[in-house]
Amino acid sequence: MTIGEIIRQGLHYARTCKSLWLFGFFVGMASGGSSAGGGGGAGNGGGGSGWSLGAGGVAVGIDGPFSLSVREIAPLVVAIIVVVGATLVMRFVGEGALIEGVVRARQGGTMTTREGFRAGWAHWGVLVRIALLYVAAFIGSLALLAAPCVVALQALGPLGGIALGIPALVIAVPWLVTLHLVQAFASRIAVLENRHALDAIGKARLFLHGRIRHGLTLIVATFAGTLLIVSVGLAVVVPVALLLVALIPVLRIVPVILLACFVLLPAMYVLTAMAGTLRSSIWTIGYVTQVES
Repeated sequence: MTIGEIIRQGLHYARTCKSLWLFGFFVGMASGGSSAGGGGGAGNGGGGSGWSLGAGGVAVGIDGPFSLSVREIAPLVVAIIVVVGATLVMRFVGEGALIEGVVRARQGGTMTTREGFRAGWAHWGVLVRIALLYVAAFIGSLALLAAPCVVALQALGPLGGIALGIPALVIAVPWLVTLHLVQAFASRIAVLENRHALDAIGKARLFLHGRIRHGLTLIVATFAGTLLIVSVGLAVVVPVALLLVALIPVLRIVPVILLACFVLLPAMYVLTAMAGTLRSSIWTIGYVTQVES
């Protein structure tokens, strides 16, 4: 299959399998969401922030009047942990549901959201284990490749670090891409063939022999398909956002914000859901078509 054919099939399932959009939304958030890294440096100038000990326990004071006790912060921290944990679980539940749902759609069937939850719950554990093994292998590989470079940098200076860094980079790129391909195919094998994590990874390694080019094709198709959805989404969302901004002098800020939530949030949900469904569909199509051929 060509990249164009794979993208067309992926877009077809992303557009027509609306019962899978909820799962695609969580997969899309986890796969394509950017983590906000805006770190504000802690400073001592101006108002400053500090710790104070009072009757309610330790309190965080910012600019004097604002303070939060530990007992007030604890529920917020617990709520954040619960939300993050639930989102991570739903990411793997969604992946399992999408894999099953796309295969069923290719066979002419359909999957309801309830059936998707049932399929996802049945496989989310093994998908988590595969992901953890992948992360461990990824971090371990980086550490092994970086260690000689660090030693050379300290012993021989910048030239020594560069001399070992270039070969390490040449080794790292294909190796890390291979790890990604193994993880993606192992997830499909685990779900579709009901295999344990290590068994699925072993079969994925065998499956990948002679199919590296096919795996690279799927990576390109995933990137291009996601970029296409994002581009179409921006073409729709940006004019609407500009129109809402232009309405601020007429309707005032609060009604415009409410209107933006009513219009833009559903649009962002659909775009994220379609992107997540597309990404999972492409890898599932890529695996199933090779097995069937």
